[in-house]
Amino acid sequence: MREKPTEQLHQELSVDARWSLNYVVLIVSSCAIATFGLISNSTAVIIGAMIIAPLMLPLRGLAFAALEGDLELLRRSLLSIIGGTVLAIALSMTLGLITPIPSFGSEFQARVQPSLVDLGIAIAAGGISGFAKVRTGISDVLAGTAIAVALMPPICVVGLAMSRAFSTPSFWVFSQQAFLLYLTNLIGIVLACMVVFMLAGYTEMSHSLLWAVISVLILAIPLGTNFAAQIRRVRAEDYIRALLVRNTITIGQRDVTLLDTRIDWSAQTPVVYLNIQVASDLVEEITPKQVQEMQKFISQQVGRSLKLVLFVSRGRTVTEAGVNEVLPNVAPSSIDRGKPLLSDPVLRKDVRPFFDELEQTEAGNILPEKAPDEAAPTAAPEAEPEPNPNQAD
Repeated sequence: MREKPTEQLHQELSVDARWSLNYVVLIVSSCAIATFGLISNSTAVIIGAMIIAPLMLPLRGLAFAALEGDLELLRRSLLSIIGGTVLAIALSMTLGLITPIPSFGSEFQARVQPSLVDLGIAIAAGGISGFAKVRTGISDVLAGTAIAVALMPPICVVGLAMSRAFSTPSFWVFSQQAFLLYLTNLIGIVLACMVVFMLAGYTEMSHSLLWAVISVLILAIPLGTNFAAQIRRVRAEDYIRALLVRNTITIGQRDVTLLDTRIDWSAQTPVVYLNIQVASDLVEEITPKQVQEMQKFISQQVGRSLKLVLFVSRGRTVTEAGVNEVLPNVAPSSIDRGKPLLSDPVLRKDVRPFFDELEQTEAGNILPEKAPDEAAPTAAPEAEPEPNPNQAD
C-alpha cells in the first residue's frame, strides 16, 4: 500500500535534488544577500537570505537516498550539496575581497562559536523539514525557511573569514569554526529527515542511519567543548560583576551605578569593560589609583591577570524615594537586554577553577575581531544639565 506514495516521494525528492538553473540562481542570490548582511551586520538582511536559500532541498534527497540505497539519487543530492557549498564559499570570499572592511560585527561572531545548542536546532529543523515533505497539509516553504536559517549564513562566514585570513592568519580559525557549524547543521538535518522518513513508513532502517548517528556523536565532541567554554565564560563574568558590586568600595558605593559589564576574552590579558554612572553631585572623581586597586583585587580573587577599563558618566536617578536612589531588580534602559545583568549576584567559592579552564582553552576559543562599536561597551549618554532653580517648570 505504501509503494505508490513512496514512489511519488522519490520522484519529488529527485526533482528537488537536481542541479538546475533555478537552484544556481537561488544559491547565488541568497549567498550574496547573506554576505552583504554579514558585512553590514544586519539581521533583517540575513533573514531575507534565509528565506530564499535552497540548500535544504537536496538534503532531504540525501537522507532518503542513503536509507534506500539509491545511488543515482545519492549522487544527484551530493552533487547539488557540494556544488552549492563550493559556489557559496567562492562567492562570499570574492565579495569579502572586493569589500575589505576592518572588522565584522555580532552576526559574524555568532557563527564562529558553534555549540551543542546549534546541533539541537539543526535536528529540530530537519525534523520539521522531513515532516513537511511527507505531510501535504503543511507548507513546505515554512520548513525550508527554518532549515535555511542554519545553512547559508555559516557558509558565507567561511568565505568572509577566508578572505581575511591571508592578511590576518587568525581568521583561519574562524573559517574552521564556521564550517564546523555548517557540517553540524547539515548532518543534524539529514539525521532528523532519516528518522522522519522511517517513522512515516516511507522507508526502512539501514546501516546509513548508524553512520549518521556516529557522525553526530563525533561532531558533539568539539561542540560540547565549545559549549562548556561558553558556560564558564558567562559564570566568570557574573562572578566578576558580583565581586565589583559587593566587595569594592568604588563600585559598591551609593552614588555609583554599574550599568554594564563586558569582558574581552580575545586579548592576551582579558579586558573587563565597565560602564559606570556616578551621581552628578559626587565631588570625588574615580581615579586611576582606584582602578589599579580594583584591578589588583579582582585579579587576586579570580587567580589570573585582568585589565579594567572604566567608562564613567555623570547622571541622576530620580524616583519617588528621592534622587540617586538604588533601583532594586531593575536594569537601566541602556543595557543590552540580550544579556541580562544580575539583580542579586551571589558569590561562589567554586568559580576560580573556571578561570583555570578558560586559560587552558583560550587559544582554541579566540573571539573574532570586533567592530569599533562592539569592542567595548560604549560610554553612557551624557546626563542632561540640571534645570535652573530660578526657571519656571
